Parts: sequence; structure tokens; C-alpha cells
Amino acid sequence: MIRFSAVFYVLGLLIMYIGVFMLVPAGLAFYYGDGDLVPLLISAGISFICGLAAILITTKPDDIRHKDGFAIVTLGWIGAAVFGSLPYYISGAIPGYINCFFETMSGFTTTGASILTDIESLPRGLLFWRSLTQWLGGMGIIVLSLAILPILGIGGMQLYKAEVPGPTSDKLSPRVRETAKLLWYVYMAFTVVEIILLWAGGMTLYDSACHTFGTMATGGFSTKNGSLGGYNSAYFDIVVIVFMLIAGTNFALHYKALKGNVKAYWQDQEFRFYIGLLATVSVIVFISLYFTGQNEIAKTARDSVFQVVSIGTTTGYGTEDYEQWSAFPQIIIFVLMFVGGCAGSTGGSMKIIRILLLVKYGFAELKKAIHPDAVIPVRFNGNPVPDEVIGKILSFFLLFVGIFVISSIIMTAMGLDFMTAIGACAASIGNIGPGLADVGPTDNYAAIPDAGKLLLSFLMLIGRLEIFTVLVVFHPSFWKK
Repeated sequence: MIRFSAVFYVLGLLIMYIGVFMLVPAGLAFYYGDGDLVPLLISAGISFICGLAAILITTKPDDIRHKDGFAIVTLGWIGAAVFGSLPYYISGAIPGYINCFFETMSGFTTTGASILTDIESLPRGLLFWRSLTQWLGGMGIIVLSLAILPILGIGGMQLYKAEVPGPTSDKLSPRVRETAKLLWYVYMAFTVVEIILLWAGGMTLYDSACHTFGTMATGGFSTKNGSLGGYNSAYFDIVVIVFMLIAGTNFALHYKALKGNVKAYWQDQEFRFYIGLLATVSVIVFISLYFTGQNEIAKTARDSVFQVVSIGTTTGYGTEDYEQWSAFPQIIIFVLMFVGGCAGSTGGSMKIIRILLLVKYGFAELKKAIHPDAVIPVRFNGNPVPDEVIGKILSFFLLFVGIFVISSIIMTAMGLDFMTAIGACAASIGNIGPGLADVGPTDNYAAIPDAGKLLLSFLMLIGRLEIFTVLVVFHPSFWKK
């Protein structure tokens, strides 16, 4: 039976922390004097008081049980979006609470889909909060995928149980708390380095921080209407490409590398597949663009790599409007939306490891058809992957594609054209941000009906939390003893 006292105690802590973090953009609002100080302080106060009240009326749990964990993870992200949207709503900077909720859910889930038509018109304190929600959500996802979901028996990192016993094979410490702390250190270290590099290249410290938050979280919120393309800087593009690749990599590998084991990257089959896939697709897109008239080799190469890495890691930053490309590279970009980053990264979508193991499983089944009596296990990093794990991957794949298809049909029923509907649903469940047609890289989600924004917010949530985490809460047996 789910213990509501334990659940609401942890949720109370989370909401309190959100209130405390709101004080950071409030400080910037005070410094810049853009008029958003009071809404941020009121929102911080409401969040802190509500969180404190939840703690005071509940009891601190000695442990978190299986069902408690599912409820905390799901309700935690919803609660973060509910309270995190208050600054937008109270200030009136974003009209309508559903729009505020959509923008905040997009932030905390590191999706990057936006309803804003003029980003630069928002006060700088609110824009900083918008970027900060992504950075907080990105770190939350790493801790969730490396430390929490494997304990619940789900998530991409559950695949690593085939190698080493425990919550994950790549557990950085035997205790979840210590694991989370180490991951924070790695995440913050990369964040500081990217901020310095962007600042050194001529970007303001404020913009450097905001764009770094979007990069490390693979979120894609920018402070500029033209995203990274507005700077037209090769230096900025290269720095962001490097850190998008870093953010899309399993953070356990980064920890190993920082401890001196740099070979850990190339010893990991998922990482090799990840780099190989993005490099191959970048070359294909470049060749396609070059032979369709884009003859500036350096610029075309940069735009090709940037857009492929941006969509492949589910970051969503843009330097070029890929909807102006020919149909072939556009189709490749759309397919790439269903791949995502590595397990244990801030990247979204299906994850590289699932795609890799599905491919391996397909070839194994093909060999079995030729040699029916042969025992052909699927291997990852040299170790056999249990049939139970393969079964979970197939279930995840079917649910992911099924939910995408059904949601796309519902969105067309709301009046959206086919390309906009599939683009919006793919970009939302994959936590990418820019989609196709009316929600493409130079457009936004403002024209989507309110019901559609709520559906897309739900897709962001289930996509970010590995689908099972959310759907299990809706199963009747979850609430039974």
C-alpha cells in the first residue's frame, strides 16, 4: 500500500527547494530592475510555505518503498511544474495558467518547447528562471536514471544490471545519496567550464549561464529569439556542440574519466554507437545539403553537425532552419528524434542503448531463423543481456511508438495538420522541443489549443520519466494493498 505520508513529506522538501532556487533569479531581477522581482519573491514564498506545510503535517519516512518511489517521481515532476509556473503567472508575462504550466513542464522535463513568440521581451529574472528549470530538471534526470529508477526495476540504466549487481553496474557509490552527490559535482563542473568558455568567447555572463543551462540539460531554452543562430558564431557553435555531446553521454563515464580512466568511453559499446551514429548522420546530411546547392563548405558542415547533434541529443538548439532543407535531410532529422542520448545522460527519447540492443536482438533472431538450434545471446559490453531486459526494451518501444501514434491522431482531431501533429508529439515525448511544420525550429507552440498543450505536457512527462514510471501510477493495482 502506498504511504501518502512518506510521499508528501518528500514532495514537500522538493517544493521547498524550488522556492529557494527562485531566490536566484529574484536576485537578478533586483540587479536588473526589470520589474519581475515581486512576482518571483511571492512565488518563492508560496512554494516554500506550501512545501513546509507538507513537511509539518507528515512524518519523515525511514525508507522509501517501491510504490512510494513511483508516486514521488511522478508527482514530483508535476508538482515542480505546478509551483515553478507561478512566476510566469503572477507576473503576467505569460498569459493563461495552461501556457505557464506548459512552459514550466517543458523546462523541468528539459524539452525546450515554448509558447513564447518574443523571448527577448521577457524580464531577465524570468528568463533566467526559465533556463534554471532546465538545469535543475537535467540534474534530476541524471540522479533519477542512475540512482533511483534501477532500484524500482525500470529505466535505461536497468540494462546495466547484466554486468554488476546492485542498483546499477556503474553505481559511483554504494549509497544513493553519495551517488547523487558525485553526479552533482560532475554536472556542476561541466556547467562551470562551459559558462567560462562561452563568456571568454564574447557572450555576456548572463547569456553564457542561460545557454549553458540549456546545453547541459539538453533542454534548448535560449534567451534569444534566434537561438544560437542569432550569434552567427563558429566559436559558440563548436563549444555548444562539444557540450551537447558531453550532456548526451552517460555521466558515469564522465566520472570514470575524471578519475583517470579515460579509456572508459571507448570501452563502452553504447558510447561508441552514439558517437558513430551522430558522426555518420552528420556526414550524410552535409553531403545532401552540399549537393542541393549549399556550397559554403565550412558553414554547411557546421550547420549539419550542429543540427544533427542538437536533435540527436534532444537539446533542440538551432543555428539553421532545417525545414528549409530538402526532404531527405528533414526525414533523417525526424527519425533521429526517436533515438536520443545515452542512458544515464540528460538526453531524452528512447536512448541509444535501447536502439542498440533492439538492433542486436533483430540480428540475433535472424541468425536463429537460419540456425534454429543455436544459442545466440544478445551481448552488451561483452556480457549476455537477460531475456527479461530484452522484454522490457520491446515493451518500452511498443509503448513509446503506440503513445506517439495515438497522441498524433488526437492532435489532428483538434485541428492540427498532419505534419504539425506528428512533429509536436515526437518533439514532446522525445523531449526535443522543435518539431515540424507549425512547431518547427523557427516557430513555437502558442497556437496549439489548451487541450493540446496539456496532452503535450503529459507526453513530455512520460517521455522524460521513461514511460513506465508514470503509467504504472494509473494502473488500478498500484493503489491496492
